[in-house]
Amino acid sequence: MERIGLIAGNGQLPFLFAREARARGMEVVAVAHRGETDPALEAEVASFTWVRLGQVGRIVRTFQKASVARAAMAGGIGRVRALTEARPDLGAVRILSRLRSLRDDALLRAVAEHFEASGVTIVAPTDYLAQVMCPPGHLAGPRLHPAQEKDVALGVEVASLLGKADVGQTVVVRGGNVLALEAVEGTDEAIRRGGKLGGKGAVVVKRCKPGQDLRFDLPAAGPRTLEVMAEVGATVLALEAGKTVLLETPALFSRAEAEGITVVGIP
Repeated sequence: MERIGLIAGNGQLPFLFAREARARGMEVVAVAHRGETDPALEAEVASFTWVRLGQVGRIVRTFQKASVARAAMAGGIGRVRALTEARPDLGAVRILSRLRSLRDDALLRAVAEHFEASGVTIVAPTDYLAQVMCPPGHLAGPRLHPAQEKDVALGVEVASLLGKADVGQTVVVRGGNVLALEAVEGTDEAIRRGGKLGGKGAVVVKRCKPGQDLRFDLPAAGPRTLEVMAEVGATVLALEAGKTVLLETPALFSRAEAEGITVVGIP
């Protein structure tokens, strides 16, 4: 039986990956991050090891001991937690010492190169999860009206620029005004800030960075996203089709219908 590694962050994506890998006849060797990963993941995998943020060397040794040749990163790591609670080991220090920038893309690519030099190839989790990627078109809730379509177009344009700077993936717009840009605080807090500034009717746009490496940090949305949107009266969620992970899709769509929130996949 082939073994595949799972470097697990928060959210539901590690569970989806583990279940699909098992369905393909693989043994999943998971490494979970304290304070981020749901402990319930242990029941879904063949092997489960806790690490602290920054313990890259320990992850490598865990995979080498289990004869893992391929691994995927699935689930997010809170940026604030990464800034305040990381405990870099020697492996992480070696990676950091070679970097000119600590921006997400540069850091994650360097981590992948470190794993590959140690005999573990990092693969895209979406290679196993095509069924949960956002499709194009209208997905749930009311149809967009022309003013909302203009706000979506503005959000896509600004999100592209935000992504080029490797800052964040989410933009909140209303009435042609940009209300909030996602930075270190994450999607939920960006939505809250934008909703408070612009009032009801805000449009939330989430998309990949241009040239995004699909092995890392894909945008994701689920019922929790809609819960935060409903909290501040945001009415549209526009997601990049083919590159955004939909979490708990039936619950996501039913929540959208119940709250009157439009969900669309944008090409």
